[in-house]
Amino acid sequence: MSKHEIIGAVAEQAGEFYNVSELIASSPALQTAFTVLVIGIFAIVAAHRFFSNMIKVRKFNYVRPHLSRFARVGILPFFAIILVTSMNAYIHSFDVFEGAEILGMALAGLTPAETFSKILNTINILVIGYSVAHIIPIMLTKREKSNLEKEDFEAWKDMHGFPDDDEDLFHRFFKWVPPAHRPDGITEEEFEEGLKTKEGRKKLEKFRTSRGTPIGSHEALVDDPFEEWKELERKKYQDYFDHCLSGDNQSGKKLKTGRDVEEIHAIDTWREEKRLGGFDPMVPGARPHGYAAKKRKNVPKSITQILPLGIFAVVALGVVSWWGVDLIVLATATGGLAIGVGLALQETMQNYFAYILIRKDKIFTEGERIKLDTGYNGYVHKITPRVTYIRDALNESFAVIATRQLVNAQIINYSKEVKMVPAIVEVGVSYLNDPRQVSAILVKVGRRVMREVVDTKGRHLVRQTRCPYLENNKPSCGCDNDLYVDVTQPVVRFTGFNDSSLDFSLWLYVRDYGAQFSAKTHMRIIMHEEFKKYDIRIPWPIRTIYHGDEGREQGEIDRLEQERKKAVEEYGTGRFGRGSGED
Repeated sequence: MSKHEIIGAVAEQAGEFYNVSELIASSPALQTAFTVLVIGIFAIVAAHRFFSNMIKVRKFNYVRPHLSRFARVGILPFFAIILVTSMNAYIHSFDVFEGAEILGMALAGLTPAETFSKILNTINILVIGYSVAHIIPIMLTKREKSNLEKEDFEAWKDMHGFPDDDEDLFHRFFKWVPPAHRPDGITEEEFEEGLKTKEGRKKLEKFRTSRGTPIGSHEALVDDPFEEWKELERKKYQDYFDHCLSGDNQSGKKLKTGRDVEEIHAIDTWREEKRLGGFDPMVPGARPHGYAAKKRKNVPKSITQILPLGIFAVVALGVVSWWGVDLIVLATATGGLAIGVGLALQETMQNYFAYILIRKDKIFTEGERIKLDTGYNGYVHKITPRVTYIRDALNESFAVIATRQLVNAQIINYSKEVKMVPAIVEVGVSYLNDPRQVSAILVKVGRRVMREVVDTKGRHLVRQTRCPYLENNKPSCGCDNDLYVDVTQPVVRFTGFNDSSLDFSLWLYVRDYGAQFSAKTHMRIIMHEEFKKYDIRIPWPIRTIYHGDEGREQGEIDRLEQERKKAVEEYGTGRFGRGSGED
């Protein structure tokens, strides 16, 4: 089909729309009714905006966000149906089209009353289609948030309560039932003694096996723990909301509802921020205004967000077809334009689809540490549909890379899934020291680091099969969570004979890439302390010519021989002396 034939076909198919305009021009009664209709539509839009803005500033919009959105969307078809019903009643009651010009009827093939009725029905269909297109995603989002709420409840059970709970809330909901038999990792005597006292039972309840799994089970003390927990979480949110409004918050001022730049989180955002923060308490007014919205600014639209456009497009195409336009001819006419635009925006579209793939497959996300095949190593700062920013760990530079290039690039993600990064410190000791004794001292250093080195929140930097806090009947800091591989720590390696030293390395696995640097610092500090204590000597990196002093130095070292032998007996030699054949 030639270009002129396509244009002619489209013009022919659009003839009914042209005839409708002729009909409206030929009928004063239709013109009056159409004017009233336009005014009514503007009134509906104004009323809807007023109603929506009124709801947005109410507490209801924050504590019941899904119901609030449903009400704001649902009121639109309500107004439209009132308008259309009123217009139809007016037309049939007063016969406003009686005696209308026959010219319009000849041109359009419809009477003025039928034409106007079709316009009214079209408006009704479009408004209802728009509303349904938005109500369905609201329902899907509500279902998704409900599932996340159930996951939060399971996390609450695993943690035996959140930090912002009332005292011992978990045990008002659940009672611990001990196992029938002694678990591995504890003696029969310790197990029996623990069952006799309240403190002992608490300690057993927090006990983890070598696989990191708890022992025993929990029996519900209330009829529906999830529903009661959910109500208590809503009360926490109510307190958060009230503190925001009253000014009794960290910002020191009364926060406002309904602002374009969000000052108060809705309950769904409040839950999500708690989830991302490890369920730590949400401090009212602690974050800058709009913090949560900015954090999600470049997140790609989900299917539920795109769904309204698709549903409304289908409704609009149905209406166009109802008015007599051939959709095949229309698609043919617009196809050429679409191909031209697609070629012009080829790279842009590649970037956008690469962006969608990266987000969907979760190749990496903001905040994760990655290394590119170019050798650049840093944190993902921001992912956009055009470029991705990667920040150097020392904040000295940003790498700005076209997003499409990252789909085919070889990327090492240090923060994905199993978060276990080795922190390795190498050290050389004097040839006059016994390698087995040195290995034992390094094992002691590693165990001290595992127990003593924590971050500013008191969480251990080193991953371990069971958190040391549990031995003191305290909650785990999480260093023993999500550990799906068998790891024996610390690991000591005798790596070689250097010119002036025996070379060793001490390995510990830390919880993430950034934690290794702090862990290495503490490993070196504690290593220096223990080496001084046991007279383990680190030789100067120079060539030393001995003139009969070796015997004297050996005598000095032998003075602490018994202490070093005790260290070997107490701490062992790690994997140094096992002959496991491991690399």
